[in-house]
Amino acid sequence: MLKVGLTGGIACGKTTVASMLKARGAHVIFADTIAHKLMSPGETVYQAVVAAFGKQILNDDGTISRPKLAEAAFPNRVQELNELVHPAVVAYQNRWMEDVARHDPHGIAVVEAALIFEAGAEKHFDKVITVRCDIEHKAARFAERQHIPRPDAEREVAQRMAAQIPDDEKATKSDYVIDNSGTREDLERLVDSVWQELRNASSRV
Repeated sequence: MLKVGLTGGIACGKTTVASMLKARGAHVIFADTIAHKLMSPGETVYQAVVAAFGKQILNDDGTISRPKLAEAAFPNRVQELNELVHPAVVAYQNRWMEDVARHDPHGIAVVEAALIFEAGAEKHFDKVITVRCDIEHKAARFAERQHIPRPDAEREVAQRMAAQIPDDEKATKSDYVIDNSGTREDLERLVDSVWQELRNASSRV
C-alpha cells in the first residue's frame, strides 16, 4: 500500500484536493478530525491541553473551543500546543494506515495534515503532496470560510503563515506540488495527473 501525506499552506485547498483523491479511489483521513477526536473530554490530549492553556478555552459544555484555543495559542504558544497534540495525532494516523494496509494491500492511503513537515511526520509516508496558492487566494478563501472581512482574513492568514514552514520550502521537500491558484477545472486536471502517478507508484510498492 502507498502511504501519502497531503499538506500545504492555510486556505490553499488541501481538503478539496483530499476529497478529489477520495473520489478517485484513495482512502483519506484528516489530521484535524483526528485532533478534534483526541481533544474530546476524557482523552489524554484533552487533559494536557486544558492543563496547559486553562479552562478559559472551554465551552460551557466542557468541550474545547477551537477559536478560543487558537486565540490562546497564536502566535507565541503554537509550538507548545503542537508538542501536546502532534505525537498523538501522528500515532493515530500511523495506526490508521496500518489498518488500511491490512484491508487494501494495494490501495493508496492519504493523510491530509497541515503540519506534516512541522511535526517531522514526512518520514512516515512514501510520497508527500504539497498544495499551494498565492496569498490573494489564501486571504479570499479564508475570509469566505470564516465569514470575516477581507482585512481581518489577511491578518489572520499572515499570522498563521508565520507559524508554519514557508510554502516554498514545503514544495522543495515534496514529491508533488499542486498549485491551486486557478479554476476548479485546473485543479481537477492537476489532481488527475498526480493520481495517475500515485497509481503507478502504488503498483510498485
